[in-house]
Amino acid sequence: MRELLTKIEQASGLDRVGDRLQRAVQGTLRSQRVRDALHGVWLGHPLHPAMVQVPVGAWISAAVVDLLPGQRRAATALVGLGTVSAVPAAVAGLNDWATLSRDQRRIGLVHAAANTVGLALYAGSLAARLNGRHGLGRALSYLGLSAASGGAYLGGHLAYKQGAQASQSVSELHLISDGWHRVGDLSSLPRHELVTKKIDEVSVILYRDGDDVTVMLERCPHQSGPLGEGKVEQIDGHACVVCPWHGSAFRLNGGEVVHGPAANDQVVLPTRVVAGQVEARLP
Repeated sequence: MRELLTKIEQASGLDRVGDRLQRAVQGTLRSQRVRDALHGVWLGHPLHPAMVQVPVGAWISAAVVDLLPGQRRAATALVGLGTVSAVPAAVAGLNDWATLSRDQRRIGLVHAAANTVGLALYAGSLAARLNGRHGLGRALSYLGLSAASGGAYLGGHLAYKQGAQASQSVSELHLISDGWHRVGDLSSLPRHELVTKKIDEVSVILYRDGDDVTVMLERCPHQSGPLGEGKVEQIDGHACVVCPWHGSAFRLNGGEVVHGPAANDQVVLPTRVVAGQVEARLP
């Protein structure tokens, strides 16, 4: 299985389809507000993995109910719920997928294909059940669950092995030692500009607003973009740093994500000023 997944990651032939689909998704979902909502910016957590719990839960429940006598209506209702709820979950997933790196998109494309097969089989199952062909409906459901399970396996690989939509910066917290660390002289920090420093070899950005200084991890949680090379923009009345790679934006006074494709907040370290020196520590 590992060899198969590696081959998919390296399968450049998938890019021909993937690149076209990416352009289609980006061309369709043009509104920043819509994209942010689908990424889960408002939730502070990727929306797609939360949404898939509904169809997955409904379909697994239907598989169990189908084994019980006299539960045809319940099984049909569960298959219907799973089929309907899978559509918005897929839209959220495509929105996330379109912002990933090429090797991640290859796995994601096969993940989407498996889930599309599963959804089609469940749609056929629902139609068969509504027409009184419950035996066929059950058979199609179990085939659909098999396809969706394969898609879920690929989704797990995408998230846990390839790190898609997982915070790419939070792991750096483990590289910072306990205690307060001196990061700069307050009087030498320019106002309203980004300054890049290091704490135990971990890059952080400093931003001074009056006597308040923000110390934030420098790697963007989306795809490790260099926030220190980003721009400071006013968004909804807040100073925000915008990642130069994909445009994710984070408030400099708290780290909250305000624009995707990142869905996770950025880590901000507690700070203090001692004898004119800015110090920061682990949260």
